[in-house]
Amino acid sequence: MRRDIAGSEVRSATFEGVGVGVGAGAGGGRRDFLYYATAAAGAVATGAAVWPLVDSLNPSADVMALSSVEIDLADVAPGVRITVKWAGKPVFIDHRTESRIAAARADDADPGLIDPATDAERAQRPEWLIQIGICTHLGCIPLGQADSDPRGEWGGWFCTCHGSVYDAAGRIRRGPAPRNLDLPPYAFASDSLLRIG
Repeated sequence: MRRDIAGSEVRSATFEGVGVGVGAGAGGGRRDFLYYATAAAGAVATGAAVWPLVDSLNPSADVMALSSVEIDLADVAPGVRITVKWAGKPVFIDHRTESRIAAARADDADPGLIDPATDAERAQRPEWLIQIGICTHLGCIPLGQADSDPRGEWGGWFCTCHGSVYDAAGRIRRGPAPRNLDLPPYAFASDSLLRIG
């Protein structure tokens, strides 16, 4: 017997040699088993709760269906501009004439370009200019696809929202837009078949 600070008697007992549950002699015990079992159950429960959240971040089936679009360009005459939808965005396709190509290339070395890029860097084939038809300022859709639309002094596209003007290569020439019209990932599957995405 021993006495604590207040003078009360304290009895101490030892549990040496007394087995407590599973694997008592091997350094483990029921308590260790319960810790591991609880941790495993918690990990499974956490995974089951988190998986739907992570899975919801994947694109939906309708977006995945539109992630790649094929367009037959055989019926698009030179000088005609068409708009197709890809991943919920308008894509401008311009079958450029020799005069439009020449006008775009004439401005390649212009020091006044806000976002410098050559026409060859923007068009895989000189006669086809493919770009996302969303103004890089605030996301408006520029005019210029129809023959009656205003195209600005460079013959490209004009965003009426804030006055951004793009040239025949889709480069920003004037206005608040910080960069050229964006280019989608695309490739020509054949001479007349375009694959976007």
